[in-house]
Amino acid sequence: MTRIAMLAFGFALLALSGTALAVQPFHATYDVYRGGHNLGVATLEVVPDGARWRVDLIMDGKGLIGLAGLNAQQSTVFDEVNGGYRPLAQSTLRKMLFTRKQTTGVYDWSSQRATWTGDVKKTRQAPVPLQPGDMSGLLINLAVIRDAQPGQTLQYRYVDSGRARVQRYTVATDPETMSVGELQYSALRVDRVQSGDEQTSIWVAEGVPTPIRILQRENGEDTYDLRLIEYKGA
Repeated sequence: MTRIAMLAFGFALLALSGTALAVQPFHATYDVYRGGHNLGVATLEVVPDGARWRVDLIMDGKGLIGLAGLNAQQSTVFDEVNGGYRPLAQSTLRKMLFTRKQTTGVYDWSSQRATWTGDVKKTRQAPVPLQPGDMSGLLINLAVIRDAQPGQTLQYRYVDSGRARVQRYTVATDPETMSVGELQYSALRVDRVQSGDEQTSIWVAEGVPTPIRILQRENGEDTYDLRLIEYKGA
């Protein structure tokens, strides 16, 4: 999965109390930092797509930073099945200096396999067998926020970008106080574990339909630090 996709973009479509809610549209805006420097902005939204839903992530870098690789878009079309998020189609577009790479994935549940086309590594072009509950990277982020309870361990099967693997997350036992503008929120930190040299953390607050902060680190260094500016719900 691309680094952009692995940014743990969780969005709270269910309250942290665990009470089920229907999917609701929202639009959130973030400042993106690395090493304390502002690289640009990111937007995250869930919107209706006919009888289905679509989750979109767009990262827009400033000046030379954007040309160097912060400009990226990712989307997953999905539906709800028995309270779960089932991916139907996925796309990723990355724009860098003089290059443009795009991949498209199709989750065919009738044949129980997923395939990717476009700028995909040869080792990831073979169909991936699907299992009930499989999700794309963006949908796993939705599920993380939906399921987060203090002290819990969460596990999901990730099928994205031509590969499949299990992802595990741990939820902090105690919340942290975090600020968004003049407002303060009590947020739980959720960490992805068993991710090699990468570390991804999400802070989620009850009643807020998008993460307060998303931090990704690699080899001990920040790669992306997204901090919520504002959001609009349904």
